[in-house]
Parts: sequence; C-alpha cells; structure tokens
Amino acid sequence: MPENFTETMPRLQVVLDHSHPCCPSKAEMLKQYRELSMSIRRTIENNDEAGIRPSKTYQSFVAAAGGHRELNFIEKDVRNYITREVRNVSEQEDAKEFGKYFLRMKEKNPNFFFELELEEDQSIKLAFWADARSRAAFEYFGDVISFDTTYNTNRYNLVCGSFVGVNHHGGNAPKGFLTDQCASMKRALEACMPTTVHRWCIWHIMKKIPSKLNGYKGHANIEQEMSHVVWNSHSKDSFDRNWNDFLLNFGLADNKWLSDLYEDRHIWVPIYLDHHFWAGMRSTQRSESMHSFFNKYITRNSSLIQFVK
Repeated sequence: MPENFTETMPRLQVVLDHSHPCCPSKAEMLKQYRELSMSIRRTIENNDEAGIRPSKTYQSFVAAAGGHRELNFIEKDVRNYITREVRNVSEQEDAKEFGKYFLRMKEKNPNFFFELELEEDQSIKLAFWADARSRAAFEYFGDVISFDTTYNTNRYNLVCGSFVGVNHHGGNAPKGFLTDQCASMKRALEACMPTTVHRWCIWHIMKKIPSKLNGYKGHANIEQEMSHVVWNSHSKDSFDRNWNDFLLNFGLADNKWLSDLYEDRHIWVPIYLDHHFWAGMRSTQRSESMHSFFNKYITRNSSLIQFVK
C-alpha cells in the first residue's frame, strides 16, 4: 500500500437527512403522512363499541374510498388508535365507564339486568349482567345451565364466569346446573336453587386423577380401574360395591381426595345423575366454545369496558 494512500482517499461523510425529495406516490404511506380524521376516529370508536373487529372496520373504509390506495392510513393505524386511545384507560376510569355502560344498556332496554358490588374505594368487587335476549331465552329454554369460571382473569385479577344455557322448555329455576368441582358453588346452589339438580363436571374430576394419585405405585392401573368403576357401574349399589373393592385392591381407603369424592358421588357419578335431563351433557364442555369466542376479541390485558362492549 503506498505511503500516501490515506491522503489521496476522498473523505467519506454520513448524511442523515435525505438530500432529495421523496417520490409523492411512495411517500403517502410513510408514518408522518398518515393520519386519521375526526370523522374516521368517531367511526372507529362506534364500531369498536359495537364489537366490530378492526379488520372489518378498515375494510369498510377501503370499500367506501374505492380502494386502499385512496386512504391516507393503513389497518395498523386503526388497531393502534383503538389500543392507544379507545382502550388505554386507567383503572379508575375503566371502572367508571364500566358502570356507565351498564346504565346506558338499561336505558336502551329496561329488561337488561345488572348488579355491581363495590369495594370501599369504589372499585368493582363483583359484577353480574344478563341482556334482555338472554333473559327471554331462559324463560323458554332454561332447563340446563352450565356455569364456568376457568376463563382468563384480566389485568385487575377478576374472574370471568359465563352462564351457558341449553335449549329445552323449563321454568324460572333451571332443572340442572353444571359447574366445576367447587365447594362454594355447591353451597350457593343449595341455598339459592334448592330444587335444581347440581352436577359437577366429570371431565374436570377425571382429569385430576394423575396428579392426585401420582404418588401411588401402579398409578396408571389405578386411573384405569377408577375410570372403569365410574363409567361402567350400572346401578347405585353396584357402584358402591365396585368403589369399595377398588379402594381395597389398591390400598386407597385412607385417601382423603377419594373419600371426599365418594361423599359427593351423587353430584358427579353418572349412575346417580343420568335419570335427570341434561341435554346430553356431563361436563361444562359447552362453556369451552364460549372461551374460544372470547379469545377472538380480548386478552388478559383487556379493560373492563372493552370486555363488556
């Protein structure tokens, strides 16, 4: 390399700003050129309140304008506006709007029902609501109700409990009520609906067998035999005999979980319940379809007002 090589090299310089004008046809989608007009924002807010997804809202703008090239914003701007401006509210504002929304629904239709229980600091402790259509449907199709609280808790650690009805003619109180295995729900139903037959979701109970009995030798055989006793006992007496034989054969007579299950056999073992009408249900599986519906619209971080809308 010549000694004077560096001296003869041209000096390089970094220029951070563009030294040429942008092409107008390509500049329109740069962030600094995109904007949402006031009327567009109001439409986005109204559609969001009506439960219309951002993608559908954007497509409606595209259709009205005659193509996406005629708009000076993109779908991402619609989503960002909803997240940043519509849904990004504080906990205090969220709780206040939550209550206001219910009042507006009540004004629109007097048959909309809701109750709120507040903490001392006026934050929401419990909320229950049922829209007019659901209440009317229950009058005609209220024989069996599935209640499930396994859906996501939100950012305020509130549990969502969904009531799912199964079509059949009935009176005011449901004839059958399906829930997860929960002592507090059992007590509440006994107190509030004494004529309703309560049933625990058998799927949730059977799913617990591996974790509850994993410490026993031959737990795989235990699980298989327990399932056989539960599903293949054809009378209450035969279930009692088969259950006792099962406990003795595997040395499980002192297992508290199994003892408690036996005490409550009348609300989960099929032979004790299948003479009642259950619309073909033995589990809260229908609630799972409700969960998949919720998943299209909300996450754990969704606000209260976003959820009820």
